[in-house]
Amino acid sequence: MSSEANLLPLIVEPEQLAEHLDAPSLLVIDVPLKAESHAQGHVPGAVFLDFKRLLRGVGEVPNEVPDEAALSKLFSSLGLTRDTHVVAYDDEGGGWAGRLLWTLELIGHTRYSYLNGGLHAWRGAGLPLSTETTEPTPSDYEAEILHPEVAIERAELVERLGEKGFAVWDARSRAEYDGEKGDNKRLGHIPGAVNLDWTDAMDRDRDLRLRDYAELITELEALGLTPDMEVVTHCQSHHRSGFTWLVGKALGFERMRGYAGSWQEWGNRDDTPIEK
Repeated sequence: MSSEANLLPLIVEPEQLAEHLDAPSLLVIDVPLKAESHAQGHVPGAVFLDFKRLLRGVGEVPNEVPDEAALSKLFSSLGLTRDTHVVAYDDEGGGWAGRLLWTLELIGHTRYSYLNGGLHAWRGAGLPLSTETTEPTPSDYEAEILHPEVAIERAELVERLGEKGFAVWDARSRAEYDGEKGDNKRLGHIPGAVNLDWTDAMDRDRDLRLRDYAELITELEALGLTPDMEVVTHCQSHHRSGFTWLVGKALGFERMRGYAGSWQEWGNRDDTPIEK
């Protein structure tokens, strides 16, 4: 096992990743919003992951986490082993890459990094792109939900609303949060939730990298979110909030949790409390 790849930080810069691309324990996963973006050019050696495989895909809440059997099949097909260091990225600033890393955290695979800014930053740094398909070497990965506390179920969330030291970060747009927009039976937000749109955590002048940490922490603190709190983040399907979960981790929020049901579940029920 190459110890080199395991030295990569949570948030890795393009140049840093470029130096480690040949590390045998490294697995770079491209999980783009648009599948064709992978074919048009990706980080050399990166394997393609269809983001739909990170979702259950059936039932009333199709954006729920797949079961352990489906996760085992998914990560075996990607060639994941206990020693693998995963670097995830996408073509849209970190939503699906964040959801993938959150899923890895859920199954206790904590050797992972996010390519800061994803494809945009890699391109912006003038680094080479490949159009060759890399087929992963399948493994036999047994996925178990070892860190269930990384997720939160609706029932626990309902019960804990308003608790001191517990907060909800809604990563949707302001219009969705205010209940002016959405495709759900009921519109609005979870009572007491604070809103910071996921794209507001990206630096548009630096190829969608995470914004300055000190500025982000100041903004989150102004909203009432501090690193010592237990923070649940969600959006419509826990895609945009895959990124805000990752942002919280990068900023040192130690108890970041993702609500996979998100507004898809909350806004389509009759028994969930809602504010506008």
